[in-house]
Amino acid sequence: MPANKTQPTKLSVAAFIDALADPARRADSKTLVNLMQTATGEKPKLWGPSIIGFGSYHYKYDSGREGDAPLVGFSPRKSATVLYITTGFSDREALLAQLGKHSTGKACLYIKKLADVDQKVLEALVVKSVAAVRARHPS
Repeated sequence: MPANKTQPTKLSVAAFIDALADPARRADSKTLVNLMQTATGEKPKLWGPSIIGFGSYHYKYDSGREGDAPLVGFSPRKSATVLYITTGFSDREALLAQLGKHSTGKACLYIKKLADVDQKVLEALVVKSVAAVRARHPS
């Protein structure tokens, strides 16, 4: 099987954030770095060209595919900031209902700007997501 494209790099997270064209996206990214670093106790790393991840875990699917992924992370994209949080933890749906303006994908949370969401609810989502991943994938 081919290796995963998204691997941790040695590139500077600070330089990546500073290079973002939108000042609001830069400010939101710095806030998310602080939130996720506090939630995980891990320093940020750039995974691939555009995902800021915190910590890592090893996964293996029934299909035999396996690899490493960040415990939690985000990517400040042009249309929205994408947060990579897991599913299947208690209170996820209730917290999302309280979060504010957002949309979701399979395991992604899309936020146009942090001012649109409740920061305490977002922090609870991140903390619960990290705990769920660590429980499913103990190191």
